[in-house]
Amino acid sequence: MEEERNMPKRPWDTCREVPVIEDEQTPWKMIKLLRSISLCIVAVIVFGLALCSKTSFLLLITLASEGTKTLPDGQKPVALLCIGCSLIASSMLLLLKSIWKACYKTSKLPRKTTVALVLFFEFIVSLGAAILTIVAMPHLDIVTNVTILNGVAVLSALLQVVTQCTAKERNRVLAPSITAFILILLGYILFLVLYIMKDPTGIKRGIWVGLAVGGAFLVSFNWWENYFRVIIKNSSSVFLKNLFRDMAKCQNMLHILSSLLRIVVTACVLGAYVPLAKMDWDIVTSIPRRETRIIAIIIGVQLVSSALCHWFAVAACKMHALRRCFILPLYLASLAVMALLIIPVIVYYQDYRISLNGTESINFTGYCNVVVDGRNQSLNGSVFPHLVLDVTHTLCFLDMSKITDIGMLTGSAVSWWIGLVLATLHLWYLNIYRIQRTQDLFIRRLYEGAFIEQSLLLNTRFEIQTKDKMKKFRTFETAMVYLCATMWHETYDEMLNIIISIFRLDKYRPKKDPKFNDFTFEAHIYFDDAFKHVEGSQRPHLNNFAKNLVEILTEVYGIFTNIDEKFFKKQQEIPDQKVINTPYGGRLVVTMPHGNNIVVHFKDKELIRHKKRWSQVMYLYYLLGWKLMTKYFARWQKGDDEKELKADLQREKHNTYLLALDGDTDFQPAAVMLLIDRLRMYPRVGAACGRIHPTGSGPAVWFQKFEYAISHWLQKTAEHVIGCVLCSPGCFSLFRAEALMDDNVIKRYSTKSMEASHYIQYDQGEDRWLCTLLLKQGWRVEYNAASDAYTNAPEDFKELYNQRRRWGPSTMANVVDLLGSTNIISKRNNSMSKPFMFYQLFAITSSILAPATICLLIAGSLSFVLNMNGSAALVLAVIPPVIYLGLCFKLKADTQITIAGILSVIYAFLMLVVSMSIIGSIVKDRTILTPSSIFVLSMAMIYTITAIMHPQEIQLVFHGFLYILCIPSAYLLLTIYSMVNMNNVSWGTRESKPAAGASKPKANITQQTAQKAKSTFRQLFSCLKCCKKSSQRSEEEQVIVSQENLIQQSEPQPQNTIVEDIRIQEEEQNQVQPVFNSPVQCWITQLQNASTDMKLQEDSLDKEEEDFWRELQDKYLQPLSDDKEKQKKIASDLRDLRNKINFAFFIMNALWLVATFTLQLSEASISIKLPKVNLELEYTGEDIQIDPIGFMFILGFAISVLIQFVAMLYHRIYTLIHYVAFLETEPKEQKSEKEQLNVTSHKKIRSVSQASTTSTLQVESDPEDSDDEFSLSTTLYHRSNNGGTMV
Repeated sequence: MEEERNMPKRPWDTCREVPVIEDEQTPWKMIKLLRSISLCIVAVIVFGLALCSKTSFLLLITLASEGTKTLPDGQKPVALLCIGCSLIASSMLLLLKSIWKACYKTSKLPRKTTVALVLFFEFIVSLGAAILTIVAMPHLDIVTNVTILNGVAVLSALLQVVTQCTAKERNRVLAPSITAFILILLGYILFLVLYIMKDPTGIKRGIWVGLAVGGAFLVSFNWWENYFRVIIKNSSSVFLKNLFRDMAKCQNMLHILSSLLRIVVTACVLGAYVPLAKMDWDIVTSIPRRETRIIAIIIGVQLVSSALCHWFAVAACKMHALRRCFILPLYLASLAVMALLIIPVIVYYQDYRISLNGTESINFTGYCNVVVDGRNQSLNGSVFPHLVLDVTHTLCFLDMSKITDIGMLTGSAVSWWIGLVLATLHLWYLNIYRIQRTQDLFIRRLYEGAFIEQSLLLNTRFEIQTKDKMKKFRTFETAMVYLCATMWHETYDEMLNIIISIFRLDKYRPKKDPKFNDFTFEAHIYFDDAFKHVEGSQRPHLNNFAKNLVEILTEVYGIFTNIDEKFFKKQQEIPDQKVINTPYGGRLVVTMPHGNNIVVHFKDKELIRHKKRWSQVMYLYYLLGWKLMTKYFARWQKGDDEKELKADLQREKHNTYLLALDGDTDFQPAAVMLLIDRLRMYPRVGAACGRIHPTGSGPAVWFQKFEYAISHWLQKTAEHVIGCVLCSPGCFSLFRAEALMDDNVIKRYSTKSMEASHYIQYDQGEDRWLCTLLLKQGWRVEYNAASDAYTNAPEDFKELYNQRRRWGPSTMANVVDLLGSTNIISKRNNSMSKPFMFYQLFAITSSILAPATICLLIAGSLSFVLNMNGSAALVLAVIPPVIYLGLCFKLKADTQITIAGILSVIYAFLMLVVSMSIIGSIVKDRTILTPSSIFVLSMAMIYTITAIMHPQEIQLVFHGFLYILCIPSAYLLLTIYSMVNMNNVSWGTRESKPAAGASKPKANITQQTAQKAKSTFRQLFSCLKCCKKSSQRSEEEQVIVSQENLIQQSEPQPQNTIVEDIRIQEEEQNQVQPVFNSPVQCWITQLQNASTDMKLQEDSLDKEEEDFWRELQDKYLQPLSDDKEKQKKIASDLRDLRNKINFAFFIMNALWLVATFTLQLSEASISIKLPKVNLELEYTGEDIQIDPIGFMFILGFAISVLIQFVAMLYHRIYTLIHYVAFLETEPKEQKSEKEQLNVTSHKKIRSVSQASTTSTLQVESDPEDSDDEFSLSTTLYHRSNNGGTMV
């Protein structure tokens, strides 16, 4: 029997049709090239900025030195003032940022002991930095000034030794830290010996040297937190643990206090030193222009380069390019500064010796006396030679002709530099995540502009180094991801998309012999209304849609299992799978080739509440309630420690994610990984969504492609950057279990709609409402542009209008709900400040006034084209929308859409005229300062630049021309249609039409009644045979097909509603078939007989799980009763609500139009006059009159778009960082053998309509760099010679 089963089937049927499996959309070659370019650019920028920062700071030190002539001695306070600005610049930035967070986010006051300790360390550090740089360094030579800043690592090296000694790890690496400490001390000794030997009796020289050493030692306390944090982990001190806990909770207030203290201390040292050095502050106000320009350029370069160097260094770490773009450039920066400052000194010295032609022998001391100190004070010509000679002047104190002085100076410099390298050697083995949070990368938010490379290196997180840790890389706890898809009436191709995507993920992260433990997953598909009633069978059968899904599972399973290369060898057989009777219908459990499971839940709407939101409630309680919570309750009953159970439960909730999917979503595994990154790195992120790409063909889809593009490019990025994303689409979003299980989320989401407003807010846009609940609880919702997913978009004009008829009112209801809770949300949610809520208020106001705005735009074009009065043009532009508004209240929905389609075509031609008229007005008036011109040109520029910033989607710009033509249809007609039909809460999409020629159910009543008695025995026998392995149900729970059930019409909408103004006819698959044409069998027998390639074995649920489902059904998911009176009441309430909202909505638009009309009538008296300029931006002598309301609206719109544009640029940078970090770190298992895709072609596999976005990754280990180096596999499969398909 087994041999027969393993024999090849249909050897004559070798032709096949293979679906597209690999990623065809994302330009990975371009992204790989962009990655390499980006890493090189970042490394060069970090190196260059560190070089500029340190060089410019040392030039300021040089200008402040005695005897330098670029800046006369009387003007030295200016240089000292600039040095002080360098010290406090970062403190000012941190102060402003902390004040902003304290004002708009939650900030707690620290304890007095915490404040005292933190301010003590801040005081000695700021005092040391000011003494070192302002007082001591101007009296030292340039070589010492370059390298003594490396000596600030002395205490860090010592604390590293102490920290490692107190740690409990074995095989600790102490040698680098001990060696670093010794070398830095050696550098200080050589420095002291050199300067004291040169002038043993010089008291001032000794004071400067002592202050330099003391200041450097005080500065080294700057990074004490980095090591105390590690020491506390192994300490039993309650005081220290409470101290650091308080510091973490009260960061904003501590940063405000410490920044103020640093500024005050620096100002005090600077203010006291200048008079003590017998200098006058009055000179600051009378600096000559040339010296002012020199100083301004140097301090400007120093401040800007320091801030940018810090930002790019953080970006380099987030890119997981720690060694190449962070450590190495900063190490080399000190050496490069030395070379940049010393080489010109040597060159000038040698040139002068050559210029003497041997007539005179001169050493370095003589060169100093003759050339350096004997030059003219005036600054004529280039400044560079004077700066070189000033740098040379700092070395004149030492005799560079003596090998002893050169040796000791070089020895101290080399000791300090090597000491810094060894003190930060642990960074080479630092384990970091990709897109690591800045606060986890760096202990302090503050950078030190005076010694930028030292502060960045020493501020990076320190970890105990052991021999074992050096060989390992940091990993997260294993996450559990549940893929939750809802299905209803998806087509064959649409279901094929998501099934292939799930099987890709199974191959990407196999459960059998896993090589990566970052996450495991399980897929669940909830199939709504999966059954149809068949006469002659007591139990319902699966409908055609559900049977198609089983067929697709079989076919896709064969694609991913038939991997044998040999052409005539047998195909790999599909293992047996499980089919189970459940209280809610049925379940199919498929174990995929690599061990992960797909569980298909077939829902019977007569047993459990159907439609999409209730499917989501179903899987939320099943996965998070039953599968997650009950096991901990069982452990508690066994007597496990409650505290430990609570910690374990919290950890699992935090690391459990639900990926919400639609039944047609197509995605790549890397898209899921990119979403997981966001939730892993940021604990308060409750949900994250990706970039959704609509697929399909036709003008409706082309319009949606550009609409989706600008929505993601500008609106979602702006929400992500300045606040929170308000809607995470249900077709591809990752939710954190901890957020979903928070108070007022799942429980509130399970609320049955009882009022008219509930049907609009809860059911018409369930994903937006779920996000509203998360935002109200303080969770953050994010957008990740690097994570792409594809979903089918409505291709029909009617279907598109019906979809937006649901989305429009739902969006408005949820946004108004959030705006109404502004005070509470801004306090509870750290990401949603009041300015952000004001931004949302302006956005919703703009969308409400969109119809009136479109009318004004059309009126302007009519006025130009027809050369008519503006007021008359406005009246003419308003007439068609008003007529359409009246018709929508009287006509049926289908007729409304037909009229909208006709008007859309007319308006499209009119928009073409509008566009040409705007161009014509620009040419005619020779100005762009008209409202219409500014609007159109600014939008065109922004969209073009934005598209360039998204090179992989730049082709969507061509769809923008269609989008422009459809603006009246989308923002005028569609708005009217959605508002007037707000009371229609049916789904509107994927609704099947009745079969042609199908008889009505009432026609079969007589035959059904007559046949019922004959088939009673056969029904009973079939039911007993089908359910022999499942637990028996009680008599009350048996579903008997009554006459009322047979004649009752079904509701084809997959959403929670029982109200329809127009009842939708019954679907084809729900038509009752005659008894004599129906086999006497239940759905399991039916499925077993139909599935020949994949054998299905009947199984049963555990009693505990069956009890869970019954309790869940009783409490939350009982089928909604068909209460006619209640339906009439809700329908009436919905109409009343519709009328109230429409009255307010259109009155606001009418007021806007009337105000504009009135201002146009009184244009001469009430208007804002703007100077009219021509295309060369020259004033023409004429003025343009704009009404104040229009001017304010344009101004507000311009500010809003500018915010979105800036946010887009910021978001694109971080998307690039995430892309690069992903390519650098994401591993993929090497293929040990070629894998061939064999497809049995007796059943048709249709190709995927659109490929997904992110390809799988392949490891390429770089033996020269122990950092994980990974690159993309450029091809996922190719055709082999024998015609197979290689995966």
